[in-house]
Amino acid sequence: MLIKTTAQEKIVQLRKRIRIVRGGTSASKTFSIIPFLIEYATTNSNKVVSIVAETIPHIRRGALRDFIKIMDLSDNYNPDAFNKSSLTYTFYNGTIIEFFSADNAAKLRGARRDVLFINECNNVDFEAYKQLAIRTKEFIYLDYNPTTTFWVDEHLIADPDAEMIILTYKDNEALDPAIVKEIEKARDKAETSDYWRNWWRVYGLGQLGQLDSVIFNNWKQIDNIPKEARLLGHGIDFGYTNDPSTIISLYKLDNTFILHEALYQKGMSNRELFNICKGLGGYFVADSAEPKSIAELQSYGIAVMGAEKGAGSVMHGIQSLQSVDLLVTSSSVNLIKELRNYTWDKDRNGTILKKPIDAYNHGIDA
Repeated sequence: MLIKTTAQEKIVQLRKRIRIVRGGTSASKTFSIIPFLIEYATTNSNKVVSIVAETIPHIRRGALRDFIKIMDLSDNYNPDAFNKSSLTYTFYNGTIIEFFSADNAAKLRGARRDVLFINECNNVDFEAYKQLAIRTKEFIYLDYNPTTTFWVDEHLIADPDAEMIILTYKDNEALDPAIVKEIEKARDKAETSDYWRNWWRVYGLGQLGQLDSVIFNNWKQIDNIPKEARLLGHGIDFGYTNDPSTIISLYKLDNTFILHEALYQKGMSNRELFNICKGLGGYFVADSAEPKSIAELQSYGIAVMGAEKGAGSVMHGIQSLQSVDLLVTSSSVNLIKELRNYTWDKDRNGTILKKPIDAYNHGIDA
């Protein structure tokens, strides 16, 4: 059952052409915009609504998943109306909601639309936005976490045709109490370091932050792993309740290393991890802090060994990754999020410390 939230009420009140929805984590920005677009689609005939994100994997794991869930919860989803190849949903009145990525040049410069929604627009460049906006007849939604300033701040907030709201987790009454508790832990941590103070500002309060000490800048996205690339093996970082278990596959092509997120999921038993590993094949290196889990995977026949870790191993690992060129598959959405948010820690005065934050590192550790 869908629960009406304050976030939805605030979004419905937006009236101008450019509707900017800025907010923190779990504020239900996307989950609140999509019901309005569904209502628009069902009450207006022969319209086109475009929902866009940086890549197709981001679309599938974000806005498209939310769209199908919302349609299903409201008993309106018709699987025959959804074209899985073109990622379009056609309503009974001829209105279409289409999903595509901002890296699709043909789509950016293609047909016009009535309504546009760019999900996590801070990951889309300004030129892509302009190409989409000039082909949109009615109104535009933009949502994002304000990790740092970008083109919305520079070009749109002062636009007379734009308006902005700020949402936080407190605007989402449907949020599980356990998630609320986890978010609010950062409020206490904000007293301990500049990093957590910035985190709480951005993801707790939805206010503008600044990630000025990101550790990895030596990576780019690619769509697929080249056929000529050679599989070196897979890294495993164990998790369960609070942290995800992760498996990152490592390939090499000439002097470039390619990373692919094979698993990023909480609640995985070692037996389930075995099934994933068996399907991947090859050799595995796992976190040696869990010898029991390693031994169990070995007993199932998986070629896995513990990583050699000692004093300074985290810094050594970071320096090793910084010293090479990295390519990351666009389907590795959680790993990409980590790479964008993994920073050096700071003290209360904002001085950068010689240690990374203990967050956004599960895929990176693997």
